Amino acid sequence: SHRGWDAGALVLAKKLAKELNAPLFYSEVSRLLIDLNRSLHHSNLFSELSTPLDTDSKQKIIDKIYYPYRNEVKNEIKKLTYKSSIVHLSIHSFTPVLDNEIRDADIGLLYDSSRKKEKIFCGLLDTHLKNHFTDLKIRRNYPYKGNADGFTTYLRKEFSEMKYLGIEIEINQKHILTDNQVWSAIKKELGKIILNL
Repeated sequence: SHRGWDAGALVLAKKLAKELNAPLFYSEVSRLLIDLNRSLHHSNLFSELSTPLDTDSKQKIIDKIYYPYRNEVKNEIKKLTYKSSIVHLSIHSFTPVLDNEIRDADIGLLYDSSRKKEKIFCGLLDTHLKNHFTDLKIRRNYPYKGNADGFTTYLRKEFSEMKYLGIEIEINQKHILTDNQVWSAIKKELGKIILNL
């Protein structure tokens, strides 16, 4: 289910990395074990399936899975931002219904609205997406807030606004799980749209 993984996210991330000639970092560890997008203090770092594990087991998971993934990404960003500013795209998907509430978007763009460069970038991306996908509902900071607990939020504290833009792109799983024309178009066109910003 959506609780264990972001359907379609890795497929899209691989395609974007290739088209944008960008490094790709990902994990195939389910967040039912540990959520790599959460801070260590977050209540959902471990799911109800892994929360009962003893402290030593949890620490081993953190040491062998959580830190290596996050450190690899952070070190690459550090290396890249030494030369110039970067845009870090974090690709996710969201379930169309959560707690009996229908999510009213096809694509969500998450960013920290207090960071001017992120706001400008997402404004441009939003406009280009709406011009290209005229039938889709594109929303900013939906279905989540871009400054909520997450890896990009952590990285913003590590890197200045001038050097680092942390953008999360969320795709509605209603398109992915039915493998419809919208999903095909997003996979085909998103990289081109980003390149043309």
